[in-house]
Amino acid sequence: MGMAGLILFLFFVLVAIFGPILWPYDPLEFGSPADVLQPPSAAHWLGTDDMGRDVLLGLIAGSRVSLMVGILATVVSMSVGAFVGLTAGYLGKGTDAVLMRFTDVFLVLPWLPLMLILAALLGASLWNIILVIGLTGWAGTARLVRAQALAVKERPFVERARALGSSRWGIMGRHVLPNVFPLIFANTILIVAVSILSETTLSFLGMGDSTRPSWGMMLHFAFASGAISNGAYWFLVPPGLCVLLVVLAFTFMGYALDEILNPKLRKR
Repeated sequence: MGMAGLILFLFFVLVAIFGPILWPYDPLEFGSPADVLQPPSAAHWLGTDDMGRDVLLGLIAGSRVSLMVGILATVVSMSVGAFVGLTAGYLGKGTDAVLMRFTDVFLVLPWLPLMLILAALLGASLWNIILVIGLTGWAGTARLVRAQALAVKERPFVERARALGSSRWGIMGRHVLPNVFPLIFANTILIVAVSILSETTLSFLGMGDSTRPSWGMMLHFAFASGAISNGAYWFLVPPGLCVLLVVLAFTFMGYALDEILNPKLRKR
């Protein structure tokens, strides 16, 4: 399962890196009126969209934006979640209580309305979308890291480091974090899938960056132009299928890494 996910992921990475170089694509350049919503043909393998643009070229260009948003938003989310969870778990007492109540607020807030409100306030740009997804998806990671940090800080090697006079932040960085990192890494792979779905959702609802091609924006324009009623399946199915395959790839890799790194799930 992990190898299948890795192969899928590497395929889309190669498309994102080399595709726009081999087939340049300008999302703001419209095609001719005669090319609007044309079905797949020899000239356009996956047909054209509502602006007469090639759907295949849009998919290739959109892969870079979708993957970049998913990975960078996950970096923001995991950094915040790991810091909050590690600090709360190791320091404990009042710090733990304050940080966990703050985390609980983000856990109970409706996820989608919160993202929509933040995206509307900050503006529909690519970097704002990354920031919004990252700042709304860290709470679950913080809870996981805190639980692991609570277990690690009671181990003998941490007690010895404390007895030798190591500082709190030194123990957290040198001893607690390396033992918590496998859990963070496995969870990161799964969070990338959630971040890509979040970007697709925001773009589909009209909160994405319309100047940057992404699979979510393609779905948004397909729905807005009435592709369903017009029977233009080639405008809807390819971007949706790409989102499905990428999310499936990260999910497969995340579960496989969890089995490898988690001693409770590791097969003898």
